[in-house]
Amino acid sequence: MLRVRPIHFTSRLDQWERLLTDLGMIRTVDDGPWKEFDAGSGRLALHAAEAGSAEDGTTAFGVEVGDIAEFARRTNEAGMESGTTPAELTRADHGDTCRITGEDGFSFLADTAAHGAQCADADPALAVVGVWFTPDAAAAAQTLRNMGARHRPVPDDDETADFTAKNGGVLLVRPGSGNARAGLGFEYTGDLSAVRDRLAAGGHQVSMTEEAFGQTLHLTNPDAAGTTLWISRRLPEG
Repeated sequence: MLRVRPIHFTSRLDQWERLLTDLGMIRTVDDGPWKEFDAGSGRLALHAAEAGSAEDGTTAFGVEVGDIAEFARRTNEAGMESGTTPAELTRADHGDTCRITGEDGFSFLADTAAHGAQCADADPALAVVGVWFTPDAAAAAQTLRNMGARHRPVPDDDETADFTAKNGGVLLVRPGSGNARAGLGFEYTGDLSAVRDRLAAGGHQVSMTEEAFGQTLHLTNPDAAGTTLWISRRLPEG
């Protein structure tokens, strides 16, 4: 099992919950400062942060698995051939977990899924996207392959790499300078115009751009005025 599940830290839980609900996501866990929302593909966790803290408004790259010990074994076994992907069983504040460390020093957690199935009421066209920005895109892509992520071909032969997770969500590797970092976005296989209208009706500031590679919605980020979240249009596979 592998599912995309980034963690977004925010002091604006109410605003984020309203935005995710209007996007078509369903809250499936509500445990005080920790909330989880299901999309049709993938999951997003919200974690309360103190306003103005270093964590406030940041996203942690992350995935869910069924059995962390077996996941670590398979990931390390796959990485032996390429000499990459150390997966280490460890203990975090929330319990046992597995830490993955890439060659660029970027690390993230693979946690045991609290619940397996995606919520059937979530918008089936919406997918959660976790992004790994890195100066070593090739090594990051190999790490995701070793974890069992499925490579998704893209039209351009460049340093980018797209992956899907068997149990939902999308993982992107994108080249970036400086320290490796995480990003958050969404994909949609339905009518983006309808999503734009739905979000606008809910009071969200949203705009659409049309470019050669397709349509993208830009939403005002609840954490920071002047910054946006993106939802890219993707054609259904098959």
